[in-house]
Amino acid sequence: MLPYLSTDSSFPSTDKALVEPNGLLAAGADLSCKRLIDAYSLGIFPWFSGGEPIMWWSPDPRVVFFVDQFKVHKSVVKTLNKLSLRVTLNNNFEQVIIQCSQPRKEDKGNNSGTWITKEMIQAYLQLHRLGHAHSLEVWQQDELVGGIYGISSGGVFCGESMFSRVSNGSKIALSCLIKYIKQFHYTLVDCQVENPHLMRLGAVSISRKRYIDILQSSQKLDLDQTIWRTQDLQWQNLLRNS
Repeated sequence: MLPYLSTDSSFPSTDKALVEPNGLLAAGADLSCKRLIDAYSLGIFPWFSGGEPIMWWSPDPRVVFFVDQFKVHKSVVKTLNKLSLRVTLNNNFEQVIIQCSQPRKEDKGNNSGTWITKEMIQAYLQLHRLGHAHSLEVWQQDELVGGIYGISSGGVFCGESMFSRVSNGSKIALSCLIKYIKQFHYTLVDCQVENPHLMRLGAVSISRKRYIDILQSSQKLDLDQTIWRTQDLQWQNLLRNS
């Protein structure tokens, strides 16, 4: 039987997650900041639609990008130059998550963004205010045309969603994010579950155990959190020799 958590319940061990549906671990509890921070530190994340109870997941295998192995596609730099785009960090988290909540094809399991409910938006906005959730934005003049957001947990960036309003917009956001955090000894970008778009960009599947081992090891590192200050990112420097 699937455990139903109260607001003061602890998460069950991730090895108790169901095989089908893959990774479903528990339901219930809340989206408090403490609950979410604890979840990500254990390799667990929430994923549910409006009208459903909160569902908690830890799939096996886990889809990730290894930061040191990531290769930037030639189309990324070409598009940045052609459209005169600029890239920022934590400049407008709220608009990124709102744009990601709009229906499209590049979300978890190739579903629309409808799983990013108003409740989820408010919870992650609070995490952002506390310095745990971050966004990277792609701009064409003053228009937001791409972005990605997620949670920093140790040396892992837990990617939640990304969006694009121009060709290669989400690919640009992901590439710049990975190249940025590589400078600061981050190990993985977690993508949670497989979809064709991510796999074409170079994501790989690893076992849940390996993912959690890397996650927990990285949490022992004393990483500089000032790297997440709001700033313009010089993508020319980030992507040089990529």
